[in-house]
Amino acid sequence: MTENALTSPSSPHRRPFSWGSPLTYGLALAIAAVSIAPVVYVIVGGFRTTPNIIADPAGLPDPWVWDNYARVLTRSDFWQQAFNSAVIALGTTLAVVLLGVCAAFVLARYSFRGREALYTFFTLGLLFPAGAAILPLYLMLRDLNLINSYYAVILPQVAFSLPLTIVILRPFLAAVPRELEDAAAIDGAGRLGFLWRVMLPLSRPALVTVGVLAFVASWNAFLLPLLVLGDADLHTLPLGVQNFSSQYTSDTAGILAFTSLAMLPALLFFTFAEKQIVGGLQGAVKG
Repeated sequence: MTENALTSPSSPHRRPFSWGSPLTYGLALAIAAVSIAPVVYVIVGGFRTTPNIIADPAGLPDPWVWDNYARVLTRSDFWQQAFNSAVIALGTTLAVVLLGVCAAFVLARYSFRGREALYTFFTLGLLFPAGAAILPLYLMLRDLNLINSYYAVILPQVAFSLPLTIVILRPFLAAVPRELEDAAAIDGAGRLGFLWRVMLPLSRPALVTVGVLAFVASWNAFLLPLLVLGDADLHTLPLGVQNFSSQYTSDTAGILAFTSLAMLPALLFFTFAEKQIVGGLQGAVKG
C-alpha cells in the first residue's frame, strides 16, 4: 500500500514532468555559451602564435606561449592607459552613485508637485542614444575648454548613466517602511542621517549594481574618449587596443593578448559583484 502511494502519479511528493524547465536551462546555456565563447577565444588566443592562429583558428595553444602577454605588460603605454581608464572609470562611478542616490532619495521619499513628471523625464533619458549627442557634446566641451582632460569623459558619462541609476535606486529607497523613518526621527536623526544610517545599508545591492554598471560602461567606452582625448598620454585602454592593432596589424596573437588584458579588470569586477547585481535588479523590478 505504501509503495503504491509512493509511486502513484497523484502523490504530492512527485512533480509532474514539464518540458519548460529543460527548455529554459537549454536556452540559458546556449545564451551563456554565445556570450562566453568570444571571451574565452580572445584569452586563449593570446597564448598562441600568429602562424598557429592562421593555420588553425579554432585550435588550442600548442605550445602555450606567454611572450605575448609579457610583451604587453612590459609596455609603458599600457600601464599609462590602464591608469587613465581607472581614473575615469572610478571618477564616473563615484559621481554616478553619489548623484544617483541623492536624486533617487528625493524622488522616492519626498512628496512635491511634479515629482512623477521629473521621474518620467529621467526615465526618458534611457531612450536617448548617446551617439546622437556626440557632435553637440563635443562642441560644448570644446567651448568649455575641457577637451583633452578627464572631465571631458567623466561628466558626459555621468550624465548618460544617471537615468538608469535613478530607475534602479528609486524602488529600493521607496520600499523602506515609513516606520523606520519615524523611528530614526524619534532618535534624533534628520533626513540626511536617515539616508546615511538606514537607507544606504539597506540599498547596498542596488548601490553595487549601479556602481558596477557605471564602472564597466566607463571602462569599455570607446567613441567618447576617441573624440575628446586627442592627447596620447590621456588615452584609455580601448583606445590603446586600437592603437596597438594599427601599429601591429600582422601580430594577431599580440592583439588578442592586449585585448584580453584590457577587458580583464572590468570582467573580474563584474564577476565578483554578480550576486549583488542580480539582487539589485530583482529589487528594481519588484519596485
